[in-house]
Amino acid sequence: MPDLFSGIITSKTRIKLLIRFFLNPGVRSYLRELSREFDISSNAVREELNQLTASKLLNSEKQGRQVFYSANPLHPLFPELKSMVGKLIGVDKVVAGIVNRLGNLECAYLIDDYAEGKDTGIIDLLLVGDINRHQLDDLCRKTERYINRKIRTMVMTGPEFQSNQRILENRPRLLIWKLDEPT
Repeated sequence: MPDLFSGIITSKTRIKLLIRFFLNPGVRSYLRELSREFDISSNAVREELNQLTASKLLNSEKQGRQVFYSANPLHPLFPELKSMVGKLIGVDKVVAGIVNRLGNLECAYLIDDYAEGKDTGIIDLLLVGDINRHQLDDLCRKTERYINRKIRTMVMTGPEFQSNQRILENRPRLLIWKLDEPT
């Protein structure tokens, strides 16, 4: 379990929920889905969801018979929790290294599990631009040791990215960095 939160928060279920919702705040999940994903009883998950909702860290929205939960971006601690989760996972280190050393990066996406807020231990990145693959491999190896997670990369040029939109649209993705266009 991540040391950053486990020293502060004693509930492992609550830590998993915070990571799940604050890694990608746009994700919505319901009780049984979370219970299956974490392999924890639905009562344990429900108790933590109720506490996080009561403290206004999570929003809940009923749709039919299901209640969907999501991070509350209006909570005063939202920016700090999102930042802490990013640091915990190591996304901040990966992005900083990529942007500073790899060539002409246009944008970077988290894809698949991490884009859904699932901390599976394998960070999948989609990098768009003219990337130095040798430096990327070297950076990934060094960063993996530092963050204790595996990094898998998919590199595409801008035109390749545009032509593969149909394939990519079905995969969860979260934009984590984009080149600022000159104004």
